[in-house]
Amino acid sequence: MPTAIVFEPSSQPATAPSPTAEPGAAVAPSPDAAFEPGPKTRPASAARPASAAAGTGLVSPGDAAAGAEPDSPPRPSPAVRRAIYRDMVLTRAFDQAATALQRQGELALWAPSLGQEAAQVGSAHALSERDWVFPSYREHGVLQSRGVDLKQLLPLFRGADNGGWDTESHRVHLYTLVVGAQALPAVGYAMGMALDGAAEITVLYLGDGATSQGEASEALVWAASCQAPILFFIQNNGWAISTPTRTQSRVALARRGEGFGIPSERVDGNDADACWAATAAALARIRAGQGPQLIEALTYRAGPHTTSDDPSRYRTAAEEAGWAQRDPIARLRAALQADGQADADFFADADAAGAALAAEARRGCLAIEPPRLDDCFDSVYASEHGLVAQEKAAALADGVPEAGVRENAR
Repeated sequence: MPTAIVFEPSSQPATAPSPTAEPGAAVAPSPDAAFEPGPKTRPASAARPASAAAGTGLVSPGDAAAGAEPDSPPRPSPAVRRAIYRDMVLTRAFDQAATALQRQGELALWAPSLGQEAAQVGSAHALSERDWVFPSYREHGVLQSRGVDLKQLLPLFRGADNGGWDTESHRVHLYTLVVGAQALPAVGYAMGMALDGAAEITVLYLGDGATSQGEASEALVWAASCQAPILFFIQNNGWAISTPTRTQSRVALARRGEGFGIPSERVDGNDADACWAATAAALARIRAGQGPQLIEALTYRAGPHTTSDDPSRYRTAAEEAGWAQRDPIARLRAALQADGQADADFFADADAAGAALAAEARRGCLAIEPPRLDDCFDSVYASEHGLVAQEKAAALADGVPEAGVRENAR
């Protein structure tokens, strides 16, 4: 499995840029600038090596082969690697189609997952069918890997309904739009399953920004105290909207878990093999009764936080270009080719499937039925509520159309 991070104090100097620099001149950051704990202004001497793993405790097969570590972490089987690659391609194709639909005014909002496919798909393929997933709002790759039809996401982001799929069948909870709000329910579910004697594990997906929420800390407390069978999978994509990780936390996010007594490790989130291996190993420890585990996957949000965000206002083109060289799909494709585990026909089929899914997404989005006024009232309580029924009757009496508000909304 990928080597766990060793938590050492940062050796980087917490100093300002050299006074010889022109006043007000920007210091060119390394691609990893957002992740570095330390001063908000990075010293010019703090640039890191090009390898995502260098100096961080991350281990990937490529780094091991180059001599960074003597032993490579275990890899998934060739068939699983091909399945991971295909799901990564499909996820990106759908994600880019949904982003375009929002730009065309067909979706109210979209949260892109561009650049995070390896962390999501690699980890999700290590789960068993019975394990339960509690996502946030960007885990499109996890949903794809669990068999959810990604087109079922579109009504939520179009504003046509509250979102939903067969959660029991796919073992994936609904998206949580409030940052970090899924953390405590996930731990509570894991505790309940443990009390029931169930063998399943709960996997909680969080972003780096969610670790700053109180719910995340409370969830870590409960998980550690009750030794709940849960895996905290943190996708550290470098930015909580416009706030870099280095501002949110003075230490690696994986160290948060250690502070609560939860075994933690940090892996290369752009290496699908490493994410699969780390997740598989963590799940095995949980199944062996070793309690909760935490993984911090160091990845990068290549697009905006959501389509209402403009990342060019707070990060540089140089940073984005540096991470583009670590593209997770291109990386796995190169590895499959080098290992002789996939041929040109396989890659062509994956690309064609992605294009077909993107076309289906466009057609499916335009075919979404507009919301009914009834839904605003009928979904508030599980059973009829007198006051809500009165408000519904009053709204309908005022002449608000019962079937369809799309024309007014647009």
